[in-house]
Amino acid sequence: MSWQTADLCDTHRSFLQVAEPVFHSYGGLSRIEAPLVTVKLYEDNCALRALLSQPGEGRAIAVDVGGEYCAVLGDIMAGLAVANGWKALLINGYIRDSAQIKALPLGVWARGTCPMKSAKVAEGTTQVWVAFCGLTITPGDFLYADEDGVLIAPKRLT
Repeated sequence: MSWQTADLCDTHRSFLQVAEPVFHSYGGLSRIEAPLVTVKLYEDNCALRALLSQPGEGRAIAVDVGGEYCAVLGDIMAGLAVANGWKALLINGYIRDSAQIKALPLGVWARGTCPMKSAKVAEGTTQVWVAFCGLTITPGDFLYADEDGVLIAPKRLT
């Protein structure tokens, strides 16, 4: 990939969304371009697990997490993502097992880490618009992320 988020911002400023600088890169892939699906969670990662169990086909998942300070992604679910062909996750929340996730061929951007796993208390919803960190994401939008930041575009740019 020859693009950089900085160059994309220079060229496509009028319609790009730039995430607030709160995300850290935890995956083995540090540069991602992929169409997005979405999931909204509340203290429960079951809907995310169900999504990661389906064929990813090179897509990324925008995960909006509400509720307690807990991890919604760990090494087992990250391995499931890789096995099923998912390319990346953008998590408005936390992960655990960060050392193991760093070794996987998966892009993972999250707010931070937390050793406590999520509770199993509520259902999540998929393929709905989500809004967090200055972004409003609709299923089908494109994720562009690298060492400089996270962008959302309404279509593929490169």
